[in-house]
Amino acid sequence: MSPVTELVAAMQLKDPYTRGHGDRVGQASALIGAELRLSGDLVAALRLAGTLHDIGKLGVPGALLRKPGPLTAAERRTVQRHPGHGYALVRDTGVPAVARVAVLHHHERLDGAGYPHGLAGRLIPWPARIVAVADALDAMTSTRSYRQARPVAAALAELRRCAGSQFDPCVVAALGRALSRHPWPPPVPQPAGAGAGSLARRPFG
Repeated sequence: MSPVTELVAAMQLKDPYTRGHGDRVGQASALIGAELRLSGDLVAALRLAGTLHDIGKLGVPGALLRKPGPLTAAERRTVQRHPGHGYALVRDTGVPAVARVAVLHHHERLDGAGYPHGLAGRLIPWPARIVAVADALDAMTSTRSYRQARPVAAALAELRRCAGSQFDPCVVAALGRALSRHPWPPPVPQPAGAGAGSLARRPFG
């Protein structure tokens, strides 16, 4: 079993929702990448990035992940450490750089109000900007213990409202185009494989 497969299996055992969420975020990330006309290797790496983006929640107490109500400020800070935990888990594996930076930075915001490093605008690596939008789409369109899923149209409207402040407008627009041709939620995807890609290439700014 590869290190990546072991990580995903461990996450599934700890929190089954996170595994299903990761599969869907991986598929949405790949849809966005294909819409942006990225190479096949980069699209594969984005799929892996989405699948692994929350792997750092292995370092978060399970009771917090499954808590049915709002988190306290202290609990929120604990959960917000998961990007760093995730990066530590994938840093020395065969996971491509495209996926590693997305794991670390998928909660950054264009306005600099995100975490863990408060990066803003184009300082946020482009793979993380893609996974952030894919993550938000699935979070809004999934039913959790504390709220019902939103319709896809409502989720897209919210993403568009937050484009330019929280999300990259180019990525949000690409997602909208992709979802005009592809159903969401998606069919159950095939297991993601590791792709290759270079951060030196910045395909959309």
